[in-house]
Amino acid sequence: MFRSTSISGISLDAAGLVALADLNTIAQRTAIVGSASLLDCLVLAPGIDRHQAASEINLGEQPATAALTTGYVFRVENQATVRFLQRIGETGKPITVKVSRESSKGIFSRYCLKGGILTSILFLVSPFITLVAIALMAVFQDWRGLGVIMVLIVARLINVIVIRRRSQPGWRGKLEPGEYGNLLVLVSQDRWIRIKGLVDDLKMVTSGQWLRNTTSREGFAVAFATLLVYATAALAGNASKNGSITILFLLLVSISLLGLSNEVTRSFHMHGCVLKVRGPAVVYVRRLELAEELIKSSKRKDWALGLGMIRPEPSSKEGSVKDEAHVIPVL
Repeated sequence: MFRSTSISGISLDAAGLVALADLNTIAQRTAIVGSASLLDCLVLAPGIDRHQAASEINLGEQPATAALTTGYVFRVENQATVRFLQRIGETGKPITVKVSRESSKGIFSRYCLKGGILTSILFLVSPFITLVAIALMAVFQDWRGLGVIMVLIVARLINVIVIRRRSQPGWRGKLEPGEYGNLLVLVSQDRWIRIKGLVDDLKMVTSGQWLRNTTSREGFAVAFATLLVYATAALAGNASKNGSITILFLLLVSISLLGLSNEVTRSFHMHGCVLKVRGPAVVYVRRLELAEELIKSSKRKDWALGLGMIRPEPSSKEGSVKDEAHVIPVL
């Protein structure tokens, strides 16, 4: 019943082309957890060759940000953090996010058990499906199809190692233990996000560099992994029909589960810190109303001037010049 001719009238010679689909689901998963784990090597989904593009996940946006406690205005350049804020933000509805330290330090829980029970289950099913696919290839005695899966695993492994090297924590500024911070982030399309927590935790998710640039050796390794992914498109045609169906099923189910896992999560992880949405969003008719409320609570307005949320008050000199300009001379 497992012979390669058991399914007739179906041609799946190009099943391997699915692996070349230009999807960023894997990159989104990397941005959500802040790095990658070795278990990711068994998550075989289209977009493996786009893994390193996780550094472009923010679409180039660097939103203006103000520290309500100090008045400083800067930009958030951490691409993963910006992407999370873009995803949870709602136009005209300020959202509050709480940042705190992760409670568990285990490697498995740090990279696999993220975003809640449902998110973790959806993610962990993908490696299991890959193992089932490998077992089926052995049952079919389809060694060429098994070779295709193993090549994809190797390509995934190379990308995971490079991501883990690039995502090592770097410069985060001076430590300020015990200090509490409150940030207002103005994301595009009038999405306003408030991030609260300890200053050192805020720095971990907003300052410095998330993924550093690849070295020449890392770039060579990534290029080699990309060639491996493209090679599977050519090699998959040599698999049996049952093997091709297995490969196609593996890729389609894995990308579906990974996409669902990314969508249902409401938390974000970065360098040992976690961001979670707290409380419902409040609707404001005008952005000025939000600015006035925050100015009242923070007891300072320099940050609002820096963000351009309010207009500076005219000085007495400027007012006199303006008045003189409107005086009509009497001849």
